[in-house]
Amino acid sequence: MTYLLSKPIFLIFTAALAYAIATAGIKMASNVISPSALVLIAIGFTIATLAEVVLLRQASLGVIYIAIITAETLMVLTLAAMLGEGLTTKQLFGAVFVLAGIFIVGE
Repeated sequence: MTYLLSKPIFLIFTAALAYAIATAGIKMASNVISPSALVLIAIGFTIATLAEVVLLRQASLGVIYIAIITAETLMVLTLAAMLGEGLTTKQLFGAVFVLAGIFIVGE
């Protein structure tokens, strides 16, 4: 486990997945605030925070933030598609431009 915690890519995807889990909890709570939704939110944000604390010891905030946002965006868009909340053509092009901007800034 210590080996994985020293790998930034593992921590980036862990934080992104944790944020995606929190987002799923927030989506659940948008209908009815339930204990399971609150647990998902709390677990997601806790894991994301811990992963980012470890990451900040290894790289700068700007690089980490861009990488996490990119991974999280792709995960949340995938989750939305799985929930049947597909994007309109306009929204899809907007998402592509956002991701392209993130990649450009991250270079």
